[in-house]
Amino acid sequence: MPPQPYQSKVKIQQKYHIIGFISSGTYGRVFKARSRDPENKGEFAIKKFKPDKEGEVSYTGISQSAIREMALCSELSHENVIHLVEIILEDKCIYMVFEYAEHDLLQIIHFHSHPDRPLIPEPTIKSVLWQLLNGVSYLHQNWVLHRDLKPANIMVIGSGEVKIGDLGLARLFWKPLQPLFSGDKVVVTIWYRAPELLLGSRHYTPAIDLWAVGCIFAELLALRPIFKGEEAKMDNKKNVPFQRNQMGKIIEILGTPTKERWATIHQQPEYAQLQGFKPTPPQLDTWYSQIGATNRLGFELLQGLLEYDPVKRLTASQALEHKYFLEGAKLSLNAFEPAVGTPPIEYPHRRVFQEDNDISQPGTKRTGVQDDSLGGQRKKVRQDGDR
Repeated sequence: MPPQPYQSKVKIQQKYHIIGFISSGTYGRVFKARSRDPENKGEFAIKKFKPDKEGEVSYTGISQSAIREMALCSELSHENVIHLVEIILEDKCIYMVFEYAEHDLLQIIHFHSHPDRPLIPEPTIKSVLWQLLNGVSYLHQNWVLHRDLKPANIMVIGSGEVKIGDLGLARLFWKPLQPLFSGDKVVVTIWYRAPELLLGSRHYTPAIDLWAVGCIFAELLALRPIFKGEEAKMDNKKNVPFQRNQMGKIIEILGTPTKERWATIHQQPEYAQLQGFKPTPPQLDTWYSQIGATNRLGFELLQGLLEYDPVKRLTASQALEHKYFLEGAKLSLNAFEPAVGTPPIEYPHRRVFQEDNDISQPGTKRTGVQDDSLGGQRKKVRQDGDR
């Protein structure tokens, strides 16, 4: 049994000095903080869940997402899953205190996207991917689906250790109290959403996380999303639309899904929607060559992760044993370890903003504060590390 994060009755600002604001999302805001304990000058990320009242809207109780994330993070303990330090309840607000990560994959991808910079080195990609799969394997072995894997949710600490973060959409899939689809009709950010989800599957499996890992692998190679579709939003009646544009982006590269490639595809609720697409041959090999990738073992692994049929798709444990990690560049558990004869890359630290850094004030993304990890054009007051 891993050590349990304790619930503290001390006030958040008595225990932590708030350095600045990092980002906001659907369920709350995240701040960077430093311990006030003179014996512990560590840095932390504090997630504050949305308050019980915002403007004219009142909330009762604790959000389902907060309950799930607190329950799961309190039980999970693994080197490739972000560590929950403690939970603080203060004035009807919930604060989750996590270890602090200086980087995330989206930031690293953006850094290399600059035209004057090289592609992400193969040893870095190999290390990041193996550690990501290692964390996903641990989650799945413990009956946890993440359901929102994407570059912005994959953290990397200064020592090059990868940490899976943001378990707000995670669910236990062993004997759930209700079908997974009933609780959350839409999961996984659109560009990383598996085809079985796009086709309306009511009973999905851990394979949805492996599809997302495949999309992340492709993005590390190409420095852009492999399936960058436009999302059709739900209507006022909360009907889930068929994501035709996103499905089209997948078909352009992987070809048309057929019963030969995916034996049970005809059982998917939105199967009839596929009739509107013209037959297209697979183009993944062409795409791989066009982005300048040459490692054939890497292609085989990518192909195994982006299998249409979730039954044929590689599991996390199978992917960890793939020859891609055994041959070529040596696998390191430090994603920042440079290749032999090359200087290390100095990645900028996560942006931290002093404006809006009052953790006691209410507010979520409805206030207009954008998530910086998604490219919000906020005025930068200081960089992490500036004192």
